[in-house]
Amino acid sequence: MTGKKAIFDEWPEKYDQWFTTPIGSLVKKYESELILDFLKPAPGEMIFDAGCGTGVFTGDVVSRGSQVIGFDISHPMLKRAAKKFGGSPFRAVQGDISTLPFREESFNKVVSVTALEFITDARSAVAELFRVTRRGGVVVVATLNSRSPWAERRREEARKGHSIFSKAVLISPDDMLALAPVHGVVRTAIHFHKDDSPEKAVELEREGQAMGSMTGAFAAVRWLKPQE
Repeated sequence: MTGKKAIFDEWPEKYDQWFTTPIGSLVKKYESELILDFLKPAPGEMIFDAGCGTGVFTGDVVSRGSQVIGFDISHPMLKRAAKKFGGSPFRAVQGDISTLPFREESFNKVVSVTALEFITDARSAVAELFRVTRRGGVVVVATLNSRSPWAERRREEARKGHSIFSKAVLISPDDMLALAPVHGVVRTAIHFHKDDSPEKAVELEREGQAMGSMTGAFAAVRWLKPQE
Protein backbone atom coordinates (compact mmCIF):
# COMPACT_ATOMS: atom_id res chain seq x y z
CA MET A 1 0.00 0.00 0.00
CA THR A 2 2.90 2.32 0.57
CA GLY A 3 3.33 2.85 -3.17
CA LYS A 4 -0.26 3.70 -3.99
CA LYS A 5 0.09 7.40 -3.22
CA ALA A 6 2.88 7.81 -5.76
CA ILE A 7 0.95 5.77 -8.32
CA PHE A 8 -2.34 7.63 -8.22
CA ASP A 9 -1.44 11.20 -7.33
CA GLU A 10 -0.85 12.02 -11.00
CA TRP A 11 -4.01 10.34 -12.27
CA PRO A 12 -7.16 12.18 -11.06
CA GLU A 13 -7.94 13.92 -14.35
CA LYS A 14 -6.93 10.99 -16.59
CA TYR A 15 -8.95 8.60 -14.43
CA ASP A 16 -12.13 10.66 -14.75
CA GLN A 17 -11.61 11.28 -18.46
CA TRP A 18 -11.44 7.55 -19.21
CA PHE A 19 -15.00 7.10 -17.94
CA THR A 20 -16.29 9.78 -20.33
CA THR A 21 -15.13 7.91 -23.46
CA PRO A 22 -17.73 5.77 -25.31
CA ILE A 23 -16.37 2.47 -23.97
CA GLY A 24 -15.39 3.99 -20.61
CA SER A 25 -18.93 5.24 -20.04
CA LEU A 26 -20.27 1.73 -20.69
CA VAL A 27 -17.70 0.31 -18.28
CA LYS A 28 -18.89 2.74 -15.62
CA LYS A 29 -22.55 1.93 -16.31
CA TYR A 30 -22.16 -1.84 -15.92
CA GLU A 31 -19.73 -1.67 -13.03
CA SER A 32 -21.98 0.79 -11.19
CA GLU A 33 -25.02 -1.41 -11.74
CA LEU A 34 -23.23 -4.38 -10.20
CA ILE A 35 -21.96 -2.39 -7.23
CA LEU A 36 -25.37 -0.85 -6.52
CA ASP A 37 -27.13 -4.22 -6.82
CA PHE A 38 -24.77 -5.71 -4.24
CA LEU A 39 -24.58 -2.70 -1.91
CA LYS A 40 -28.18 -1.44 -2.11
CA PRO A 41 -27.43 1.91 -0.43
CA ALA A 42 -30.39 3.46 1.37
CA PRO A 43 -31.19 6.92 2.73
CA GLY A 44 -29.56 7.64 6.07
CA GLU A 45 -27.17 4.70 6.02
CA MET A 46 -23.57 5.36 6.99
CA ILE A 47 -21.44 3.89 4.18
CA PHE A 48 -17.66 3.65 4.02
CA ASP A 49 -16.11 3.90 0.54
CA ALA A 50 -12.60 2.47 0.92
CA GLY A 51 -10.31 3.59 -1.88
CA CYS A 52 -12.87 5.98 -3.33
CA GLY A 53 -10.41 7.73 -5.63
CA THR A 54 -12.06 10.64 -7.44
CA GLY A 55 -15.52 9.40 -6.49
CA VAL A 56 -16.47 7.88 -9.85
CA PHE A 57 -18.65 5.28 -8.12
CA THR A 58 -19.29 7.26 -4.95
CA GLY A 59 -21.76 9.59 -6.61
CA ASP A 60 -24.29 6.79 -7.14
CA VAL A 61 -24.22 6.04 -3.42
CA VAL A 62 -24.47 9.69 -2.34
CA SER A 63 -27.38 10.26 -4.72
CA ARG A 64 -29.39 7.62 -2.89
CA GLY A 65 -29.29 9.58 0.33
CA SER A 66 -26.58 7.64 2.13
CA GLN A 67 -23.96 9.37 4.26
CA VAL A 68 -20.57 8.49 2.80
CA ILE A 69 -17.05 8.57 4.18
CA GLY A 70 -14.74 8.58 1.16
CA PHE A 71 -11.35 7.16 2.08
CA ASP A 72 -8.18 7.09 -0.02
CA ILE A 73 -4.41 7.29 0.35
CA SER A 74 -4.06 9.82 -2.48
CA HIS A 75 -4.71 13.43 -1.50
CA PRO A 76 -5.17 14.66 -5.11
CA MET A 77 -7.76 11.95 -5.78
CA LEU A 78 -9.62 12.78 -2.56
CA LYS A 79 -9.48 16.49 -3.28
CA ARG A 80 -11.17 15.93 -6.63
CA ALA A 81 -13.86 13.76 -5.00
CA ALA A 82 -14.53 16.35 -2.29
CA LYS A 83 -14.96 19.03 -4.95
CA LYS A 84 -17.54 16.90 -6.77
CA PHE A 85 -19.64 16.28 -3.68
CA GLY A 86 -19.49 19.64 -1.94
CA GLY A 87 -22.74 20.20 -0.08
CA SER A 88 -23.57 16.47 -0.13
CA PRO A 89 -23.44 14.08 2.85
CA PHE A 90 -19.87 13.18 1.95
CA ARG A 91 -16.68 13.50 3.97
CA ALA A 92 -13.20 12.81 2.64
CA VAL A 93 -10.63 11.12 4.88
CA GLN A 94 -7.07 10.30 3.84
CA GLY A 95 -5.40 7.13 5.05
CA ASP A 96 -4.34 3.55 4.47
CA ILE A 97 -6.94 0.78 4.11
CA SER A 98 -4.60 -1.64 5.87
CA THR A 99 -4.97 0.31 9.15
CA LEU A 100 -8.32 2.09 9.23
CA PRO A 101 -8.69 4.96 11.75
CA PHE A 102 -12.23 3.97 12.75
CA ARG A 103 -13.75 2.07 15.65
CA GLU A 104 -15.28 -1.35 15.24
CA GLU A 105 -18.76 -1.46 13.71
CA SER A 106 -18.73 2.18 12.60
CA PHE A 107 -20.61 1.69 9.32
CA ASN A 108 -23.81 0.08 8.08
CA LYS A 109 -22.12 -0.96 4.85
CA VAL A 110 -18.66 -0.90 3.32
CA VAL A 111 -17.65 -0.81 -0.34
CA SER A 112 -14.23 -0.89 -1.98
CA VAL A 113 -13.78 -0.64 -5.75
CA THR A 114 -10.51 -1.54 -7.49
CA ALA A 115 -8.30 -0.77 -4.51
CA LEU A 116 -7.54 -4.24 -3.15
CA GLU A 117 -5.19 -5.17 -5.99
CA PHE A 118 -2.80 -2.41 -4.86
CA ILE A 119 -2.58 -3.63 -1.26
CA THR A 120 0.20 -5.99 -0.21
CA ASP A 121 -1.89 -8.03 2.24
CA ALA A 122 -5.38 -8.30 0.73
CA ARG A 123 -6.67 -10.66 3.42
CA SER A 124 -5.74 -8.26 6.24
CA ALA A 125 -7.33 -5.37 4.34
CA VAL A 126 -10.60 -7.29 3.99
CA ALA A 127 -10.44 -8.10 7.71
CA GLU A 128 -10.20 -4.35 8.39
CA LEU A 129 -13.26 -3.72 6.23
CA PHE A 130 -15.19 -6.34 8.20
CA ARG A 131 -13.99 -4.87 11.49
CA VAL A 132 -15.51 -1.44 10.80
CA THR A 133 -18.79 -2.92 9.49
CA ARG A 134 -21.70 -3.35 11.87
CA ARG A 135 -23.03 -6.83 12.56
CA GLY A 136 -25.49 -7.84 9.88
CA GLY A 137 -23.96 -5.24 7.55
CA VAL A 138 -22.77 -5.64 3.99
CA VAL A 139 -19.21 -5.65 2.66
CA VAL A 140 -18.75 -5.28 -1.11
CA VAL A 141 -15.31 -5.50 -2.70
CA ALA A 142 -14.61 -5.23 -6.44
CA THR A 143 -11.30 -5.80 -8.20
CA LEU A 144 -9.74 -6.32 -11.61
CA ASN A 145 -10.32 -9.96 -12.54
CA SER A 146 -7.22 -12.04 -13.27
CA ARG A 147 -9.33 -14.45 -15.37
CA SER A 148 -10.49 -11.79 -17.81
CA PRO A 149 -9.13 -11.24 -21.34
CA TRP A 150 -8.48 -7.67 -20.15
CA ALA A 151 -5.98 -9.10 -17.65
CA GLU A 152 -3.52 -10.20 -20.34
CA ARG A 153 -3.54 -6.72 -21.85
CA ARG A 154 -2.93 -5.24 -18.41
CA ARG A 155 -0.07 -7.67 -17.78
CA GLU A 156 1.48 -6.69 -21.10
CA GLU A 157 1.20 -3.01 -20.19
CA ALA A 158 2.77 -3.83 -16.82
CA ARG A 159 5.72 -5.47 -18.56
CA LYS A 160 6.17 -2.24 -20.51
CA GLY A 161 6.32 -0.29 -17.25
CA HIS A 162 2.77 1.10 -16.99
CA SER A 163 2.72 3.20 -13.81
CA ILE A 164 -0.49 1.61 -12.49
CA PHE A 165 -0.67 -1.93 -13.84
CA SER A 166 2.97 -2.63 -12.97
CA LYS A 167 1.92 -2.28 -9.32
CA ALA A 168 -1.36 -4.23 -9.52
CA VAL A 169 -1.85 -7.82 -8.36
CA LEU A 170 -4.92 -9.10 -10.23
CA ILE A 171 -7.22 -11.43 -8.31
CA SER A 172 -9.56 -14.20 -9.49
CA PRO A 173 -13.19 -14.47 -8.29
CA ASP A 174 -12.38 -17.66 -6.35
CA ASP A 175 -9.42 -16.03 -4.64
CA MET A 176 -11.59 -13.06 -3.71
CA LEU A 177 -14.18 -15.31 -2.08
CA ALA A 178 -11.41 -16.93 -0.03
CA LEU A 179 -10.34 -13.60 1.49
CA ALA A 180 -13.11 -13.65 4.11
CA PRO A 181 -14.08 -16.39 6.60
CA VAL A 182 -17.77 -16.20 5.65
CA HIS A 183 -19.68 -17.23 2.55
CA GLY A 184 -19.86 -14.64 -0.20
CA VAL A 185 -21.49 -14.17 -3.58
CA VAL A 186 -19.42 -13.18 -6.62
CA ARG A 187 -20.36 -11.81 -10.03
CA THR A 188 -18.43 -10.21 -12.87
CA ALA A 189 -19.10 -7.46 -15.39
CA ILE A 190 -17.43 -6.08 -18.54
CA HIS A 191 -17.56 -9.01 -20.92
CA PHE A 192 -16.52 -6.95 -23.93
CA HIS A 193 -13.11 -5.67 -25.03
CA LYS A 194 -11.66 -2.19 -24.86
CA ASP A 195 -11.57 -1.88 -28.66
CA ASP A 196 -15.11 -3.17 -29.30
CA SER A 197 -17.68 -0.78 -30.69
CA PRO A 198 -20.25 0.44 -28.14
CA GLU A 199 -22.97 -1.48 -30.00
CA LYS A 200 -21.04 -4.75 -29.88
CA ALA A 201 -20.08 -4.09 -26.26
CA VAL A 202 -23.72 -3.85 -25.19
CA GLU A 203 -24.51 -7.14 -26.94
CA LEU A 204 -21.52 -8.95 -25.45
CA GLU A 205 -22.30 -7.63 -21.96
CA ARG A 206 -25.88 -8.87 -22.19
CA GLU A 207 -24.66 -12.32 -23.25
CA GLY A 208 -21.97 -12.53 -20.60
CA GLN A 209 -24.29 -11.56 -17.79
CA ALA A 210 -26.99 -13.96 -19.00
CA MET A 211 -24.45 -16.80 -18.91
CA GLY A 212 -23.16 -15.83 -15.48
CA SER A 213 -19.64 -15.74 -16.89
CA MET A 214 -16.79 -15.44 -14.39
CA THR A 215 -14.40 -13.92 -16.93
CA GLY A 216 -15.65 -10.33 -16.89
CA ALA A 217 -12.92 -7.74 -16.35
CA PHE A 218 -14.58 -6.47 -13.14
CA ALA A 219 -15.23 -8.94 -10.32
CA ALA A 220 -17.29 -8.06 -7.25
CA VAL A 221 -17.98 -10.00 -4.05
CA ARG A 222 -20.75 -9.38 -1.54
CA TRP A 223 -20.45 -10.63 2.04
CA LEU A 224 -22.77 -10.29 5.03
CA LYS A 225 -21.08 -9.78 8.38
CA PRO A 226 -22.54 -12.32 10.84
CA GLN A 227 -24.91 -11.03 13.48
CA GLU A 228 -22.86 -12.79 16.15
